[in-house]
Amino acid sequence: MKKAVFLDRDGVLNRERDDYSWRLEDFEVLPDVIPALQELQKKGYMLIVITNQGGIGRDLFTFEDVEKVHAYLRDTLSKGGVELDEIYYCFHHPVSGACICRKPDSLLVEKGLARFNIDASASYFIGDKERDILAGQKAGVKGILIEQNTSLLEAIKQVI
Repeated sequence: MKKAVFLDRDGVLNRERDDYSWRLEDFEVLPDVIPALQELQKKGYMLIVITNQGGIGRDLFTFEDVEKVHAYLRDTLSKGGVELDEIYYCFHHPVSGACICRKPDSLLVEKGLARFNIDASASYFIGDKERDILAGQKAGVKGILIEQNTSLLEAIKQVI
């Protein structure tokens, strides 16, 4: 079986702005992300992003807007030699109804585990909110809670 690091997006990979980050001009990849992810890949970890994008459910932005930001993220990381295995996102917002794919629920983590035949007990979820850690724990993945917009290099010391 494979091992993975599941990653929250906003506040972990890109700067948390305390608002939705759906425009390219508002999307800033944090400085230590590429070297941290390079190190995880060298150690054999798959890299899977799990993010809540409830602004879609609130009609604040579209799937296409999120896909553009994700294409930019993939391209930026790729230039540094990092390839994300997948990006899963929940587009629901609690105002528009309950779902099981929105963190702190674990459906998207479980989807990644099943699709890629990942060993949950050998995997981690790095996030900047308790809901990230809970989503991982519900699926049997160890959680690492970090301060938002801080160095990912510090967090991966708990993994490698």
